[in-house]
Amino acid sequence: MKIGVVGCGAVGSYYGAKLAQAGQDVHLLLRSDYDVVRRQGVQVLSVNGDFHVQPKCARLPDEIGHCELVVIGLKTTANSEFPKLLPSLARPDTAILTLQNGLGNEEQLARIFSVEQILGGLCFVCLNRTQPGLIHHTAHGRIVIGEFQRPPEPRTHELAALFRQSGVSCVVAEDLARTHWEKLVWNIPFNGLGVAASAGLEAFATGRLPAKSGRTGCFTTDRLLAEPPWAALVRQLMLEVIAAARALGFDLQDSLADYQIERTAAMGAYKASTLIDFERGLPLELDSLFLEPLRQAQATGLEMPRLSALCRVLKALEAERGELT
Repeated sequence: MKIGVVGCGAVGSYYGAKLAQAGQDVHLLLRSDYDVVRRQGVQVLSVNGDFHVQPKCARLPDEIGHCELVVIGLKTTANSEFPKLLPSLARPDTAILTLQNGLGNEEQLARIFSVEQILGGLCFVCLNRTQPGLIHHTAHGRIVIGEFQRPPEPRTHELAALFRQSGVSCVVAEDLARTHWEKLVWNIPFNGLGVAASAGLEAFATGRLPAKSGRTGCFTTDRLLAEPPWAALVRQLMLEVIAAARALGFDLQDSLADYQIERTAAMGAYKASTLIDFERGLPLELDSLFLEPLRQAQATGLEMPRLSALCRVLKALEAERGELT
C-alpha cells in the first residue's frame, strides 16, 4: 500500500516507521528533518526492540503524489496547512486518517474532503522525538481507529489489520466521538496540568500568573501524581471530563479515572506532548485539546469550573510567551 505520512514528529515518524518496517510503501513528507532522514532514515529506540528503516522522503506533496492512505501526525496548530499539504496526496478513494490530539480535526478535514474518506485515530503511546530521525518509544503503542460520523466500514477493519500486521496493536472504535472523549480524560489533566503547574496552584484560583521567580517549572506525570494537591486536581479534572462526555451522550464511567491514573503511574516520569512543546517554545494545542472540549461541555449546560480555570492559566502562559517574542 502506498502511504503518505504528513507531520513526521514523534507520532508520524513512529507509526510510519512501523509500517515501513513491515514492507509498506511509506513516503514521509518532511521539512526541517528532510536532509537527516533522507541520509540516515528513522531510528526507533523502543521498549519492544530497537529498529531502523529507510522510508522514502519528500519535501513537497507533489513529489509523493496520490496515495491509498494518508496518515496525519501534524500538531493541530498546523491544521491551517491542510489545504496546501493534502490535496496532492488524495484521490476520491484515498483514506485519510488523522492521528491528532483533541477535537475538531476530522471536521476541518471534512471541509476539504468527503466525509466518507475521513477516519480518526487515537494513539495510546509514550513517544518522544529527541532529534531529527530519532524516536524514543517508552511505553504502550495501541491505536484505536474509527470512521468520522458513521459506523465502521470494511476498510476500517482492513486498515486496523494493516497496523496489526506492522506490529501495532490496533482496534476499531464503534463510535469515534466517544473514543475521543475517553482519551480526553487522560489528555486534559496530564497535558494541561503538566504545563499549568509551572504557574502554581494559586493561579487556578486568581487567574493571574505569579512572577517568574516564584514558578516551579513544568511537571512530569509522576510529579503530578506524587504531590497531593495536584493529584487531587488530576482526578477532579478527569471526573469533569467524564461528566461532560455523559452529558453529550457517551457512556463513560467514573471508574475510568482510576484506570487512567493507575496506567499513568506505571509510566514513570513521562513528559506529555504539551509539556514538551511548551519547553521548546512551540505553540500549544490549546484549541483542540482544551478550548473545544470546554465549548462542547458548556453547550450542554455544565459549568466545568476546573477545566475553565485550566484554560485560563494555559491561555495566560501562552499570551505571556507571545509578548516576550
